Amino acid sequence: MTPPRRHGVARTLSKLGICSRTEAAKRVRAGRVKLNGRVVLDPEHPVVQGRDRLELDGSAVEVERCYVMLNKPRGLVTTVSDEKGRDTVYRCLEDAELPWLAPVGRLDKASEGLLLLCNDPEWAASITDPAVGPDKTYHVQVDTLPDAELLNSMRLGLDAGGGHLHAKAVRLLRAGERNSWLEVVLDEGRNRHIRRLLEAHGVGVLRLVRVAVGGLQLGDVPKGGWRRLDAGEVAGLLPAGR
Repeated sequence: MTPPRRHGVARTLSKLGICSRTEAAKRVRAGRVKLNGRVVLDPEHPVVQGRDRLELDGSAVEVERCYVMLNKPRGLVTTVSDEKGRDTVYRCLEDAELPWLAPVGRLDKASEGLLLLCNDPEWAASITDPAVGPDKTYHVQVDTLPDAELLNSMRLGLDAGGGHLHAKAVRLLRAGERNSWLEVVLDEGRNRHIRRLLEAHGVGVLRLVRVAVGGLQLGDVPKGGWRRLDAGEVAGLLPAGR
């Protein structure tokens, strides 16, 4: 028989999608959390999931799973809070009546487009898992007119910063006189993956927009806007058999 899973109170609240683990610890220390009817002040006090009863501010902890897609504008950082005081993606959700949500993966400050947020850590882990997660598709404006050799080199990839960077697929979308747009598909996402891959070939990125995660398209969600995912979209991003 598998023993019940135990986690600290703060981690449990975070895993349930109530708030971040740091914020949960603050709420526990402030005496706002009860475990089986008694106030706990230790964020690491063990909780048996499925057996113990948690209350926050006098109300039972009940979680409504929520999944959101956001069209992230350029210039916002993908984090709950920023030590440098920069605007975060949560600025786009300030007036939304939503539960606490965490970003699913990241888009760097200069990047735009489809960003997922949810309060379901297990679902988020499956989306970001390079082994089973869905592909991510980007439209990238570059400061050159690429040839077939460059596109093939991006597919083959290179070793940089302790890992192999490559594009699962890449094609030319359109070209102007001095710059062009590429469609790049990744089956994993390392830090600044596309930018580093192109920089290694002497190519600069002018814009980078994530337009799809798996079969989920950014579509007509306005910049800075968001919408909830429906049940079919949530299930459609999971690997087969889950």
